[in-house]
Amino acid sequence: MSTALSTTVLNEPVTKHMHQEFTRVGLGQTVGESLDWLRRHPPRGRIVYFYVVDDEGRLHGVVPTRRLILSSPDKPLAEIMVQQVVALPPEATVLEACEFFIQHRLLALPVVDNDRRLLGVVDMELYTDELGHLGDASNRDDLFQLIGVHVAKAQQESPLTAFRHRLPWLGCNIAAGILAALLSRLFEDELNRTVALAFFIPVVLNLAESVSSQSVSLTLQSLHGKPPTWRSLVTKLRSELATGALLGLMSGTIIGLVGLAWLGEIRVALSLIGGIAGGVTLAAILGITLPILLRLLRLEPRVAAGPVALAGADVVTILIYFNLARWLLG
Repeated sequence: MSTALSTTVLNEPVTKHMHQEFTRVGLGQTVGESLDWLRRHPPRGRIVYFYVVDDEGRLHGVVPTRRLILSSPDKPLAEIMVQQVVALPPEATVLEACEFFIQHRLLALPVVDNDRRLLGVVDMELYTDELGHLGDASNRDDLFQLIGVHVAKAQQESPLTAFRHRLPWLGCNIAAGILAALLSRLFEDELNRTVALAFFIPVVLNLAESVSSQSVSLTLQSLHGKPPTWRSLVTKLRSELATGALLGLMSGTIIGLVGLAWLGEIRVALSLIGGIAGGVTLAAILGITLPILLRLLRLEPRVAAGPVALAGADVVTILIYFNLARWLLG
């Protein structure tokens, strides 16, 4: 390895490791014009990909070498380029770049700003000295596996280190459990008047926690793709809000009908429907928001997101359930 993939390096921004010696061609050029330009201005570094940019430096696509060489000279580059380009934002980390290399099987990744201006390129030559013989597919596979092994080794922790990293976040669950008990005491009158409310506390909390865990897991999986941005967070929130509301309403209706059939208390059933619907919806929002926020804040979402999301889901669900019951049973 030319750069040791320690935990410190993995958390560094890719802008610290990107270079400017990449091959670019003009968006308005034809194949012949771009080849003539490249002959007059030969790239100084290794040619991995041909990046198509406009006059303002915005990235529009990538031209594979085979297409550039074999296409007709009068063919516009815009017609043969690949428009869907996997790129990194400047705030991406080395770890995210390595995950992109492994996931997309790419040898180089462009770094672009919010306006798609090409800032530089980061390639695996920065992390390994084994870029020779890339024409052999088996050698490329070995190279991607090598990067994955180095990343995995860099992420390994001793039991004591893992304990120190994980215990503070588990403290969120401890605090949430104590807070939930205190909140239950505040609603003691309602619980004494309608003991049936206590019967359903486990299922109300479990549903919210389950949906929160689902959202956290799905979000962590998505973080292996395109690095998150504040704009993508808003888009995901809208989608998860609708999904959480549907899950909460359906689950709450089922439990509410069971409670109605069992106890014959319509107000308890309505408390269950509203409490579960509201708690599950907010739990889904927490589950998708926290991993992205933690990643944007350069914290480790795989360790922190689950405990924090579950703790938040417990507290908000208890508050919604008991306050709704107080209002309906008042």
